[in-house]
Amino acid sequence: MPRIIAGSLGGRTIPGPPGKGTRPTSDRVREALFSRLDGWDAIEGARVLDLYAGTGALAFEALSRGARAALLVESHAPTARQLRRTAAELGLEGRCEVRPGKAESIAAYLEPSGAGYSLIFLDPPYAVTTETLEALLVTLRPALSDDALVVVERSRRSRELAWPDGWADDGTKAYGETVLQFGGPSSEPGETS
Repeated sequence: MPRIIAGSLGGRTIPGPPGKGTRPTSDRVREALFSRLDGWDAIEGARVLDLYAGTGALAFEALSRGARAALLVESHAPTARQLRRTAAELGLEGRCEVRPGKAESIAAYLEPSGAGYSLIFLDPPYAVTTETLEALLVTLRPALSDDALVVVERSRRSRELAWPDGWADDGTKAYGETVLQFGGPSSEPGETS
């Protein structure tokens, strides 16, 4: 069972979703990821978008460490219900919203806003193609802040993500079978991966 590593909710466990279809980010990878995000000052006050939320471990960790709010999107209805229960048990009502549905469908309906989402997690099932994620990034762009940071978690065996035109590649880090890619909208004209 995953646990929240640090912050106001550090040490609290996160119940797994019903069934066995979820592959939560390991504590080791999450600890390394959030160490990097802390170093980049990407968490405090962030508006988090956690697509393919699964256990919600990434969004809950961010909220524990000072993110302002989070939207979790999960296509498996029983898992989405578990996410709502977990958010309530952790006392995150008002800061955490759960929307059941496919990430690709919901992304098209996210309203562009002045603040935008500033920290985005894409941790899909390995069966989701890299091409699907690349198209999703283009769809998401209007709902993101100009300085948004996107973290994509994939299998080492997956094709590396090619950031769309107008996006910057902020590096890749591998942890065993897991690969994290970092990127975001670029303020530099014509910058791509």
